[in-house]
Amino acid sequence: MLQFVVRALLSGAIVAAVALIARRSPGAGALLASLPLVSVLGMIWLWRDTGDRVRLAAYAEATFWYVIPSLPMFLLIPVLLRHGVGFVPALLALLAGCTLTMLLYLVTVAIAARFGVTL
Repeated sequence: MLQFVVRALLSGAIVAAVALIARRSPGAGALLASLPLVSVLGMIWLWRDTGDRVRLAAYAEATFWYVIPSLPMFLLIPVLLRHGVGFVPALLALLAGCTLTMLLYLVTVAIAARFGVTL
């Protein structure tokens, strides 16, 4: 349980840092948010918990493939905000963007399987 609390606190601290930095500099906050910190932490925790090279390699590769279909969602909010949509409706549209991303994940899994990549 202590490991879970430490992991949650560290992950929460990263999110809080992104929010604070973005208030001063949106670009710097975005840069920090775009770093694969969560993925790297996931790799560290996975390695610590299992020590399994094959599992860690599969995790890292799957993370790469899943980033690609998630990218369009990050363009949805700025487009909506720049076209006069309020923040709350844009945030609700982001939920639709998450749904689109999940559908794109399924497409990615299907396409990757055709090339012998198991996600």
